[in-house]
Parts: sequence; structure tokens; C-alpha cells
Amino acid sequence: MTEIERAIALIERGAKDIPNRAELTERLSEGRPLRVKAGFDPTRPDLHLGHVVLMNKLRQFQELGHQVVFIVGDFTAQVGDPTGRNKARPPLTRDEVLAGAKTYAEQALKVLDPAKTEIRYNSEWLDKLTPQEIVKLAAKRTIARTMERNDFTERFQSQRDIYLHEFLYPVFQAYDSVAINADIELGGTDQLYNLHVGRDLMGSLGMRPQMVLTVPLLEGLDAKVVDGKVVGPKMSKSADNYVGVAESAFDQFRKLMLVNDGVIWRFFQLLSAKSNEEISELEAASAVEGATPREAQRIFAREITTRFHGAEAAREAEARYDAQRAKGAFPADAPTFTVACEPEREGVIVGKVLLQASLVASASEGQREVKNKAVTINGERYTDERGILAKGATYEVIVGGKAKKFAKITIV
Repeated sequence: MTEIERAIALIERGAKDIPNRAELTERLSEGRPLRVKAGFDPTRPDLHLGHVVLMNKLRQFQELGHQVVFIVGDFTAQVGDPTGRNKARPPLTRDEVLAGAKTYAEQALKVLDPAKTEIRYNSEWLDKLTPQEIVKLAAKRTIARTMERNDFTERFQSQRDIYLHEFLYPVFQAYDSVAINADIELGGTDQLYNLHVGRDLMGSLGMRPQMVLTVPLLEGLDAKVVDGKVVGPKMSKSADNYVGVAESAFDQFRKLMLVNDGVIWRFFQLLSAKSNEEISELEAASAVEGATPREAQRIFAREITTRFHGAEAAREAEARYDAQRAKGAFPADAPTFTVACEPEREGVIVGKVLLQASLVASASEGQREVKNKAVTINGERYTDERGILAKGATYEVIVGGKAKKFAKITIV
């Protein structure tokens, strides 16, 4: 395998869309550092592991000798990215944006190599655009091409408002690429349209168009596996299903121990520094009869906590976590679930409740856990494997022995 082939193999790991693979090979062969761009709008003050998926890919480019341009979108955050929105984002004030931007660079450098990171604020160039220049940029895009966005199409068809400033957001993001002369722009899969606008704008201005690459969106702590697929909203602070980069070692460790057994492998693939072979070995060991993914989950929690806080802090966090769980107390941070009754029924059978709350892999496994006296509900051992949990009630549920799982479940 040549050096270029090894570089492409590293770049492709965990990537979702690379529409210009031949062009990527060509630019990597030029023997110069590429300018690799990614933008982050500081709508909230903290980065989380969902952002780290993208920053890991940026770090890989740095390890290959390339220059990362980390753009803090202090201007674009005030416009509001319409991506994935069924209504316009509420406007942010300059002060709110600056408060969010203050910690972005510091947190980003926990992942990125400072020596190969150029941090820029897009107000540097976007604040300077005159009305005439903005009109000229807007003239590079047609309404028909803009309406190709799924979120705009859905809003138009359902007669929900679309505001003119929302059409400008992709143009402003694209101009960032022009301003820093990007070779390649990275983003989440939901950013593919915006990334291509940057490519198109650079070409229309006579520049060499940037390449684009997307990475998957990381689901939150409330995700679970349904029919073999990871299902759940993406990680975000607004959904309160996140692990923050700046959170304490203990909070990071305990939150990662809440990840669903089936979902932990996706977290490994998108965030771990372990090789694919190492991850496959862990997964195979967890699939052996009588084993569970809990030890692998612990390994992952240790790795991430060590990455942001060091080995000693990670050991202390794990010890504190184990001490709290050993007491058997129901934790205040236990995940919450709502389980719906079928029509005309007064409750849900216990095995199904445990399944819906991601405490077991199947309803029959839930019944076995009850039979084996491994289920506690509202502080008491639950022994009726065919029991019904009543509609309208909320239950504090603990499943398991040493590797306990917790959930607060409401039947509706």
C-alpha cells in the first residue's frame, strides 16, 4: 500500500460522503499541506462528543501533515443555520454569540493539534461585505437550487414560513471557503447541501472548487437499537442527551455508562482511537453466551474520560461511579422513558416495559430477569414475570446484579 493509499484509508474510516474521491487522490498527491476547513456556530457555549466526531476527522488530516482552519461562526450564528429545521431559528444577539464563542477554541484544542490549527472568526470577512457585495453573492444561487434542500421543500409543501435570511445562510457559509481558500470542507451529513454550495461558489468565482467530506451524526445518550439499526435524535444540549467536552471526568464517565448496550459500538466506531480490528474483537467477546457489552462500555468510558482529563482523573471517576452504584441507590441522573399502553388496556407487561426502556434486549429477556430476581421496582424486588405495570404510574427500575442499569419509566 502506497503512502497516498494509506492516507485515503485513514480519511475514509468513519466518513460518510466523499463525492470527489479521484480529486482527493489528486490533491493528496501534490505534496503540499491542504487547507481543511470546518465551521462551528457557537449557538451554545459548549462542544460535545457529537462535535468531536468531526474534530477527530480534522485531527486525522493534521496527522497526515495538513492545515486545519477551524472557523468560529460568530457572524453566521446570528443568521441561523436552517438545516433540519421546520421553522426559523430564533435570532441570537451578538453578546449571546460571543459568550458561546469564548470557550469554543479552547475546547477544540483538546482534540486538535494547536501547531496545525488556524482559528478564524467569520465576522472577519462577513462583517465587511457591503450590501452590493451580498447581492452579487446571492446572484450566484437560484431559488430552484435552494429549494432542493429537503427542509425548505418540506416547509414549503406544508405551508410553513421560510424567511429570506435563511436563503442567505448557505451563501455566507460558502463565502467562508472563499475567504480562506479551502481545499476541502468537512461537516456532518446534514451539512452536505451547504458544503456543495461552497464548492459551487468557489467555482463560479474562478477559484479551484473545494472538495467535500461528511461524517455521520452521533446519536445521543437516549438512542437505542431497533431492528438492527441505531435510532434516536442526534446528540445535542437542547435534547439533554449529550456528553460535553468540558464536563468533569465523573460526569463524562457516568453519562457514557448510560449508553445503550447495542449503541455503544457506534460510539466506538465514531469516537474511539482503537483500530477496527480491536473494536471487532471487543464486540465478538461481548457476543459470547453469558457475556454483555458492559465491560466494553467501561473500556470506552475510560478511553474518552482519559482523553479529556488524563488517566488519574479517569481512574478516580470510575472508582466514584462504582462506589455510588454499589450502594444500590437510585441515581438522580437515571434516563427517563415513556411507554405507551395499547388502546383499552390498563397497563403494559413488565418484559415489554423493560425492553422499551432499553434495559434488556428483548421482552423475553426482561421476563427472565424478573424470574431470576434481578429486577427492582420502586425499591422492592419484583417477582411477577407476567406482571402488568399500571397506566398513569411512574416507576424507578433497576435491572441486573453488579452491572446495574437504571431507568425512570412512566406508563401512559
